Amino acid sequence: MATPSGTARQTWTALRALLVLTVVLGILYPAAIGLVGLAMPAQANGSLLRAPDGTVVGSSLIGQSFTTKKGQALPSWFQSRPSAAGDGYDGGASSGSNLGPNNPDLVTAIRDRRAAIAKLEGVPESQVPADAVTASASGLDPEISAAYALLQVRRVAAARSLDESAVRSLVTERIEGRALGFVGEPTVNVLELNLALSRLGG
Repeated sequence: MATPSGTARQTWTALRALLVLTVVLGILYPAAIGLVGLAMPAQANGSLLRAPDGTVVGSSLIGQSFTTKKGQALPSWFQSRPSAAGDGYDGGASSGSNLGPNNPDLVTAIRDRRAAIAKLEGVPESQVPADAVTASASGLDPEISAAYALLQVRRVAAARSLDESAVRSLVTERIEGRALGFVGEPTVNVLELNLALSRLGG
């Protein structure tokens, strides 16, 4: 059993610990995080992207659909990869389909997507890249492969009555290399590409 002096000593120790932790975790840490946010405003605010008129149109970190309400591809825009995160890349439902590679539903969905994209782009089904018919693990992937972006150039240029070489240049200028130089494949951020396309006109 603690003596009165021992109880007072423990109480004083607890109060000092409370004071120190309050200063460190309640003041210094939030202030440090705030300073980091000021140093990187774009990232701290969600990596938001804006249209030419200044309107926020999305984030460079979350994909978007460029389709009609019925899910049909809008020919004048570059298309994102499929999403398993609900309708229209729902950030509150981030997930993969969790279907195995031999699941009949997944096999059928991939076959149907491949046929639809081949028809849309006017190419053989064998030329449709894998990411064009499969969803990402998060369901929110904002990038597509460089191969899929380049496959869409002819269709987008024709829909906008633009020179195909100008649209192709937009794509090649925005190709991001492999992570660390060897991980993954070259990719293109679809929303950033479509914003550049809107500035090009057509």
